[in-house]
Amino acid sequence: MNEYRIGTKCVQGGYTPGNGEPRQIPIVQSTTFKYATSEDMGKLFDLEASGYFYSRLQNPTNDMVAAKIAEMEGGTAAMLTSSGQAANFFALFNICECGDHIVASSSIYGGTFNLIDVTMRKMGIDVTFVSPDATEEELNEAFKPNTKVMFGETIANPALTVLDIELFAKVAHAHGVPLIVDNTFPTPVNCRPFEWGADIVTHSTTKYMDGHGVSVGGCIVDSGNFDFAAHADKFPGLTTPDESYHGIIYTEKFGKGAYITKATSQLMRDLGSIQAPQNAFYLNLGLETLHLRMQRHCENALAVAKYLKNHDKVAWVRYPDLEGDENYELAKKYLKNGSCGVLAFGLKGGREQSIKFMDSLHFASIATHVADSKTCLLHPASHTHRQLTDEQLKEAGIPSDLIRFSVGIENVNDIIADIVYPKQNPLYATIPKTIGIPITVVPKNHKLSASIRFFIILVFNSSPLSILGFSLNFCINVVI
Repeated sequence: MNEYRIGTKCVQGGYTPGNGEPRQIPIVQSTTFKYATSEDMGKLFDLEASGYFYSRLQNPTNDMVAAKIAEMEGGTAAMLTSSGQAANFFALFNICECGDHIVASSSIYGGTFNLIDVTMRKMGIDVTFVSPDATEEELNEAFKPNTKVMFGETIANPALTVLDIELFAKVAHAHGVPLIVDNTFPTPVNCRPFEWGADIVTHSTTKYMDGHGVSVGGCIVDSGNFDFAAHADKFPGLTTPDESYHGIIYTEKFGKGAYITKATSQLMRDLGSIQAPQNAFYLNLGLETLHLRMQRHCENALAVAKYLKNHDKVAWVRYPDLEGDENYELAKKYLKNGSCGVLAFGLKGGREQSIKFMDSLHFASIATHVADSKTCLLHPASHTHRQLTDEQLKEAGIPSDLIRFSVGIENVNDIIADIVYPKQNPLYATIPKTIGIPITVVPKNHKLSASIRFFIILVFNSSPLSILGFSLNFCINVVI
């Protein structure tokens, strides 16, 4: 599928049905798989043969969907996980162990920040956080002899900073380590980090890839470009015998597939964070329309961002595609098709006004979620990032008044109307009354027939449901 464009890969990638086979990826809803002989199954446990024996490690449905995502990203191999958090943990822990060190951008999702800064520290893995706009010299200073990986997000959640992937990749490779990039927000439709030097990509497939809020999941994709064998002393887990698999050396036996094979056969075996085949099926349905939805998300988000920027009660707006945004130039470089449907803004009056605004909306829902077809929002300092201290919030680029606004694929005029109504909303604005009178003339049965339809749409400013309007219809048919 490499010769096809991204839209075709979204629809057709990962699975090619044979003659008489299902056109849609089948759901293999089975925990186990039957083999004719003990020897046949034994070869699977020894990694001497490929196949399936237990869905805690691998499942055919999952692998077909993972293959599609690998094609979309331009990678060599991929695996699905139970969540985006699991994907980031597996991606890092696959090459880090007790006594190792991570360099990570400070502008990342709060859950990931906590994973690295708290949980992985408990496992004996140290971390140094760096500013996403750090200079090359500053990035170099963060590295230590025991650094094993560099990590960042293409578009940070929710700070919306754009990672300078080329710079981070250059620095990582100068120190002999791979760059892992969480590409959840732009998706491979809008950015493919491998083209800019990243080595491994992760996703929370729960977000845009699923797109409908029905299936939790994650994915890890390996580019196959980083030569772990060339830095064998740094990555003994990949370059020295694995005694739990009879002394297999992953880089020698699996080449460019070493990283994903180890993550599957070792981490998924021991930790079991597999994605359910049913969820993988839902994910694939979402992937088929991803290229269409991302275009609409970006169009809507830019329109909303422009509206907010010009509102006298809005203190600030952050959106990479908005001209004048501090990330605008990086967005033009890395995100030529648009960034994502998520924007951030704050209101004059601070945190209290932000909360009042959120509580006044009609169909835009407060949800611990982001990046799906329905518009939703939350206040990170009170919700997703409330475990962070004020100092950590500042370090992550998250002001206390920040509202994360995930713009859906609804009609953008309705989204904006929801933002400014009703009166208790801090952004309340008067929408002028509108009157529309369409006239349609249609011929019928060789005689002239005129169907004239008058309708009046009355918008009342006092009602929170005013955007629904009220209509009066009169129809006159004249047949000659």
